Amino acid sequence: MSHERPLQQLPCLHEQLDGSMLSQSKLKKRPSFGTGLDTENTPQELIQHWSPPHKQPRTSARGKENEEMQFVLGRRPRRRRESAVLSWDRLPDELLLGIFSCLSLRDLVRVSRVCKRWRRLAFDESLWTSVDLVGVNQLDAALSQLLPSGVSVLRCPRSCIGEPCFPQAVKLHLQHVDLSSCIASTAVLEDILSHCQWLQNLSLEGLELSDSIMQSLSQNQELMRLNICGCSGFSPEVVGVMLQKCTRLQELNTSWCNFNNDHIKAVVGNIPSSVIQLNISGYRQNFTMEGEGEIFTGVVARPIFVHLKQIILFSISLDVKVLVERCPHLTNLDLSDSVLVTADSFPLLQRLASLRHLGLSRCYQIHAASLADLEKFPELQTLEVFGLVQDSHLPVLNKALPRLLINTRFYSSVARPTPADCKDSTVWGMHCRLTYKC
Repeated sequence: MSHERPLQQLPCLHEQLDGSMLSQSKLKKRPSFGTGLDTENTPQELIQHWSPPHKQPRTSARGKENEEMQFVLGRRPRRRRESAVLSWDRLPDELLLGIFSCLSLRDLVRVSRVCKRWRRLAFDESLWTSVDLVGVNQLDAALSQLLPSGVSVLRCPRSCIGEPCFPQAVKLHLQHVDLSSCIASTAVLEDILSHCQWLQNLSLEGLELSDSIMQSLSQNQELMRLNICGCSGFSPEVVGVMLQKCTRLQELNTSWCNFNNDHIKAVVGNIPSSVIQLNISGYRQNFTMEGEGEIFTGVVARPIFVHLKQIILFSISLDVKVLVERCPHLTNLDLSDSVLVTADSFPLLQRLASLRHLGLSRCYQIHAASLADLEKFPELQTLEVFGLVQDSHLPVLNKALPRLLINTRFYSSVARPTPADCKDSTVWGMHCRLTYKC
């Protein structure tokens, strides 16, 4: 027997719909978080009704002046922190000087045009300690600006120095200067050297000098190397005074100057004992006496000539003796092109216990056979005898002097800033930081 209910007892479809609507109306009247959300399909209106209300902007109406106007207080959105932007103006002077020290000469001049601050830093003394201006056509404006900036090493041989201007009270810091074979007037050289007091190495090779220039050199008591090869225009007296005051001089090159016998005696008689390298070559005509042409006239010409020659040779021996006594520590001596120097001076030169290099090229009064006596020199290492010994006879001389290197130097390097066989642009062994390149 089945217990199924009859159809008339089942609720009608409209009764079920009415019941569901009734339940929904009840839920609207009494909202609850526990009921209604468990259903699978929650009406959107119900969700919006249960959600908390949105925050309204707060209004501020304080004071009577705000009764008509309402101010809305809002919070600005926070900005993201941007990375710090590097600015050249914020860099300290020390850092900028470090950057400028890596620049070339051209770039350093260019950055000096950016602003006043960069111009001041670009010409700081620490950046211009050593400058090589080889290749600059006109140096007047450049020297007027650079030399007061603290340049201590200056290399500008074979350049045209115009007319630079310096304040009267300024003292240049120049210590190592190469002005060899420059195109410069005597007045310009006087102006430059009159502002120098700390010179240590100086080369004025081939220039026209004056007594005023030699007097200015006397103020540089730290002078150690002086090259006045081929110079002229100064008297013997100022040369002697200059050598007396420059007591720390070590290398002196006075070769091929416009010297007479008085100049040579002034050099030999006043040279300081500190000199260890000396080039006094090229005075083959200055050891003769005036009026030599008249001596050859008449019957007694030959005896008179022989007598005068003996006097001259005695004078030369006397000069060599004075030189050896005043400079006993000579290591390099060049007497080349002194045609009246003979082998009689060898015993005097042998007193130089430290002599390592000797130049006797074109000293035609020295016989080749007498060169074997140089074996007695204890420390002698190199010998220059160009013009005295033919190339075919060099093997014989090398066998007689096995310890010596013969004819290995074509040019003298005494007091010269850059030796002739040197290919780099050094000045007395120092490299210039700033170099002008065409």
